Amino acid sequence: MDVSTFYALFSATCFTLVGLWWNVVQSHHEWMRDPALRRVVGGIYLSFLLPALMGLFAQIGGTGQPQIWRGAFIVLAVVGCACTVRLLSRGGGNRFLVWQQAGAAVLYALIAVVGAFPELAGHAGLHPIQAEALMLIVLIILGHALVWRFMAGEGRPAELS
Repeated sequence: MDVSTFYALFSATCFTLVGLWWNVVQSHHEWMRDPALRRVVGGIYLSFLLPALMGLFAQIGGTGQPQIWRGAFIVLAVVGCACTVRLLSRGGGNRFLVWQQAGAAVLYALIAVVGAFPELAGHAGLHPIQAEALMLIVLIILGHALVWRFMAGEGRPAELS
C-alpha cells in the first residue's frame, strides 16, 4: 500500500471514530457535568481527532513536500503530548489509565521528534512518514483501549459508572 492511500484511509477512519465517540457522549449527558470526567471525555476525543488531522496533513505534504506534514505533526504532537500530560497529572489511581496516558504522551513526543529529526526513522529502516504511520497506529490502539476501559466503568467516578 502506498503511503498516500494509507493516510487517506487512516484519516477517514479516525474522523469516523470521532463521530462515533460523540454519539456515545451525547447519550451520556452526565459525563459533561463533572469537570474531571469532561476532561477525560475530551482526552478521548483528542486521541482520535489529532491523528485524523495528522493524516490529512500527511496526504497534503506526502513525500513530495514533507515539510508540510512534518510541521503539522510536530505542532499536533506537541498539543497531544501537552493535553495528555495535563490529563495524566490530574489522573486518579487507575493504573491502566496512567499507563495508557503515559504511553500516549511518549508516542506524541516521539512523533514530534521524528517530525523534527526525520533522519532518526532511518535507524529503523523506515522512511519518516512510515515511522510516523506506525506510531499513529499504536496511538489509535491506545485510544481504543481507553474507550473500552472507560465504557467498562474504569476511569469514571463510581456514581457515574
